Amino acid sequence: MLRALLLLGGLAPALPAGPHWAYEGPHGQHHWPEGHPACGGRAQSPIDIQTRWAQPDPSLPPVRPVGYQRPGTAAFTLANNGHTAVLVLPPSLRVQGLPRSFAAAQLHFHWGRPGRGAGAEHLLDGHRAAAEMHVVHYDAERFANASQAQHHAGGLAVLGVLLEVGSDPHPAYDNILSHLGSIRYAGQTTAVPSFSVQDLLPPRLDLYYRYNGSLTTPPCFQSVLWTVFQQPVHISLAQLEQLQGTLYATEAAEPEPQSLVDNFREPQELNQRLVLSSFPRGPKGYSTGEVVAIIFGAGAGCLGLCLALYFVAKRMRARRAQQQDVVFKASSRRTPTADAPRP
Repeated sequence: MLRALLLLGGLAPALPAGPHWAYEGPHGQHHWPEGHPACGGRAQSPIDIQTRWAQPDPSLPPVRPVGYQRPGTAAFTLANNGHTAVLVLPPSLRVQGLPRSFAAAQLHFHWGRPGRGAGAEHLLDGHRAAAEMHVVHYDAERFANASQAQHHAGGLAVLGVLLEVGSDPHPAYDNILSHLGSIRYAGQTTAVPSFSVQDLLPPRLDLYYRYNGSLTTPPCFQSVLWTVFQQPVHISLAQLEQLQGTLYATEAAEPEPQSLVDNFREPQELNQRLVLSSFPRGPKGYSTGEVVAIIFGAGAGCLGLCLALYFVAKRMRARRAQQQDVVFKASSRRTPTADAPRP
């Protein structure tokens, strides 16, 4: 099964995977183009999705998983490849609602580090979620596997699920996270009892952003049709901490284990690429920050208008009072009293 992971190459790199790379240090992400030229391309992922500029496309259909609820296998294989935790998926899992039929290959995670929270790769209006899950598929109509498909434009389709911290643990994610202790070191694998993979996805599969991009790890091939769901999935803080604090990026034999943390790539330039949204612009299309800004702006505008009206009314009252006083004084000078002597 480790050989199967090796075939996935840059999708979630196993050991080894071409020139050595890491997220930080002398082999960190800013140096990736030196050993992996595609990483310096103009259609790289992840990106910071600016929701106000996403173009609504009513022709985009909902994502429709097929076989996700009943994968038809007794167990999955979970592996630590030194860069992330990978769950190998059978190709019987398919996704409809894309240009062609795509078969599942694997899913994996990106996260931060204990005490520092956010570790998602895609951003929404500058906000980084706590973590992110990627479900990788390949074009089963054109290619035999993901290893072949990753070399061709549109050969891969990845579903991006943003993970936020909620109050309760998510039972579907426990199917994976509870087994991380068995793959603490790079190169280790374990069997995970089969479960409904669809339960890992958000309820609203019709709300998403779509753009053309790349693998977010070397070799960074620009062959991915990205679908990033607008609606996050909530896991508990304890579950997030399992991701952040269980795995090592080094093998068990290494004398100085290195914690597997901060395995996310920084957002890349959009470079004139178009980002589509499956839903129209409106309240649901704005981020929380934008909604707050709109409400604050409207409130400030109303307050300013009220103050302006108050001062205008005050000035008008003062002017009327002044005019009445002038009239009263003028009238007092012109009207003689009964006792006043006449000329």
